[in-house]
Amino acid sequence: MLGSMLALLVSLLLVGLTASTGARFRPDSWYRELRKPTWTPPDIAFPIAWGILYVLMAIAAWRIYMAEDSAWRTASLVIYALQLIVNAAWSWLFFGRKQIAGALMDIVALLILITVAIVLFSQTSALAAWLMVPYWLWVLLALSLNATIYRLNKV
Repeated sequence: MLGSMLALLVSLLLVGLTASTGARFRPDSWYRELRKPTWTPPDIAFPIAWGILYVLMAIAAWRIYMAEDSAWRTASLVIYALQLIVNAAWSWLFFGRKQIAGALMDIVALLILITVAIVLFSQTSALAAWLMVPYWLWVLLALSLNATIYRLNKV
């Protein structure tokens, strides 16, 4: 039981590290001046949504980690780790570097990695896979928003 709780804590810490780039690179005056679609969620929606999604992701990864050792489990954890890195890079690219196109490429890669993670997770834990679906949907929305901002602000 203690090992299980420690694994959950580590999983939460890993998503916390990922989230820290979002806290470090935040919307600023540059972002506020960009042309955005009318369907852009209010700024307050992002930390609320991401907070919930990060908890769901951590629980999903924890369930995979706690599953019986297998090739599916290993592949799942590798892809999950890769998507955490790509997730963390997006805020740095978009808000930190102000690279809308670079962030767009990053988020496309992120959506692909999340899709692969869901497929792999489903081989080990259906619940873990389903816990990743809200994340996939939110990133799809974020990708659409990023692409629209790119289109509206091309120079």
